[in-house]
Amino acid sequence: MTKEIAAKIFCQGVDVQTSGNHIWDRKEVLPFLDAEQRYLRPANYPEGNPGFGSGIFTARNGTKVAVINLMGRTFMADIDCPFRKAEALLPKLREKTNVIIIDFHAEATSEKQAFGWFMDGRASAVIGTHTHVQTADEKILPGGTAYITDAGMSGAHESVIGIRKEDALERFLTMIPKRFGVAERDIRLLGVLLEIDEQSGLAVKIERVNLKAGDVVSGGLAEEE
Repeated sequence: MTKEIAAKIFCQGVDVQTSGNHIWDRKEVLPFLDAEQRYLRPANYPEGNPGFGSGIFTARNGTKVAVINLMGRTFMADIDCPFRKAEALLPKLREKTNVIIIDFHAEATSEKQAFGWFMDGRASAVIGTHTHVQTADEKILPGGTAYITDAGMSGAHESVIGIRKEDALERFLTMIPKRFGVAERDIRLLGVLLEIDEQSGLAVKIERVNLKAGDVVSGGLAEEE
């Protein structure tokens, strides 16, 4: 991520952006993280790092929405505990709103599911990210928290998790490191639509989204032109 890329996304009407383990890849992003509260980095990186791990944002209908960005530790960096960090953040955020959405950026399905159960009834939604492939396990947990293991990748789907398939195949066949190119065909927007009760902060509905470029959105569903 760079300041310029983030600005392009904000210009499309995006209210807040979350991130993950690649947030530190470009050093020029560091001052931007301290200056832009709408761009979050995982909150469970050690104290003193630049940027913000959570925030409260105002939806277009005036509803206050808290967003928390956390990162898992299984097969990832050994950073602070996301479970305990979430518990520490919730009370202060709940003073201002009951609508709390958590982006849990993690590798292991088991850790994502465990975190979803841990937050059940305490967050509006736990949305898994990182593994690029949208899962089909969207649900509302018994306590009222919407959950999905992975919201999926927005980008080119004629690819290997966004990489040009030719580059990925060459790497697997030769095992020689090379620079990966970004794929450009079959562009899709993936994610979830949530319906949340403002008063209770509990989820009413979660629906997967998988829109191809050129699809028309009508009534929350995609229709091909």
